[in-house]
Amino acid sequence: MNSIEEYLREAEAAHGHLCAGQVLGVRMAMAGLSRLGIAEPRGVDRKRLITYVEIDRCATDAIMVVTGCRLGKRALKFFDWGKMAATFVDLQSGHAVRVSAKESSKDAARRLHPEIESKNQQQMLAYREMPEEDLFDFQNVDVEVGLEDLPGYKGERIICSECGEGINFHREIARDGRSLCRACAGESYYRPMKNAH
Repeated sequence: MNSIEEYLREAEAAHGHLCAGQVLGVRMAMAGLSRLGIAEPRGVDRKRLITYVEIDRCATDAIMVVTGCRLGKRALKFFDWGKMAATFVDLQSGHAVRVSAKESSKDAARRLHPEIESKNQQQMLAYREMPEEDLFDFQNVDVEVGLEDLPGYKGERIICSECGEGINFHREIARDGRSLCRACAGESYYRPMKNAH
C-alpha cells in the first residue's frame, strides 16, 4: 500500500483540490483495506474488491483512488444515504468491513489544532495525524453480492416492453407478464417534458 501522502497527491489530482474530505476518504479506504488484509487493491487481482460508498462527496473520489474501484468497472457501488461511510468487500474471503466517520472527529480536530483558524485546514492536518479509532467506527458486516453485481459480469440484455430501451444486469421489473425498466415501472428520477421541442 502507498503512503498517505502518495495517495493524497493522487486524490488531489483526480479530484481537482485537496480538502478535509479527501484526507478522510484516503484514511477511510486505507483503514478498511488494512482490516481486510488487502495490501494493494489496484494490483494484479483488482477484481477482488467491491466498495460501497454512502455519500457523493469529496471522500468518494479519494476512496476510488486508494481502492482502484470505479463505477465503470462495476467495483464501486453508490447508495445515496448521505453518510460519510463506505463498506469494503473482499470477494476472495467473503469478509466485509463498514467504516464510518465519527461525528466527534470534528471536535477532536478542533482540540488537536486550536491554533489553526480555518476549519478545513484544521481538519486536513488533524485527520492526517489522528489515530483511526478517533476518526472511524468499524463494523464487520455481511454483504450479499449477487452474481449480476460482480465486476466483469456479462448477462443477457432485456428490452423494456414499454419504452424499448435495453436493460442490463437483471435490473428489469416483471409486471403483468411484461419486463419493464425501472422508469417505466414508476421508479424514475426524471419526468419527460410534455412540450419538449
